Amino acid sequence: MAFRPFPCRCGQIATHLDRCAERKGLNIVETPLPDTQRLELVTINPGFILGPSLDRDHGVSNELVRKMIKRDLPGLPDLYFPLVHVLDVAQLHWRAMCAPSAAGQRFCCALPVLSLPEIGEILAQAGYRVSLRKMPNWTLRIAGLFDRQVAVILPELGKRDDFDCSRAKQILGWQPRTAQSAVLDAASSLQRHGLA
Repeated sequence: MAFRPFPCRCGQIATHLDRCAERKGLNIVETPLPDTQRLELVTINPGFILGPSLDRDHGVSNELVRKMIKRDLPGLPDLYFPLVHVLDVAQLHWRAMCAPSAAGQRFCCALPVLSLPEIGEILAQAGYRVSLRKMPNWTLRIAGLFDRQVAVILPELGKRDDFDCSRAKQILGWQPRTAQSAVLDAASSLQRHGLA
């Protein structure tokens, strides 16, 4: 059976799938097993992952940076993203696997949110030629009447959701890189692979 996304706000499809995977993992962990075969579960919930790619398959998140560098976006909408560096996500997974105190817990893995114009500003200050023109919300609302992809993001315009990652820092000693580092490492990786 093919997966068909249900109508929902931007980002909720991924969140729904994450919850389904977490629930399935909990069901497996709660299965009665002998002590020698018991499993433990730790959940890492990352934000918008940016950073270097291993190859030309740069992923969905880095595609946003690529479009900004290539000036493929006509303007920058008032959208916010809880960025996190890909290496910090990997590090947090490692720390969670090695820490007995992490068992049975959920950890948020994201930095304070940045808007698309703020991401553009980081790229511009590093010498990338990006458009810094802000796209007014009303133009997107009109475009959303005719373009389904635009309509999906409309509920997210101007919505700023910060996430609390203090548990990952306190329990696992997680010390993430800056959002600027995530953005610039993604941009430099895209250039290195000839994609931007």
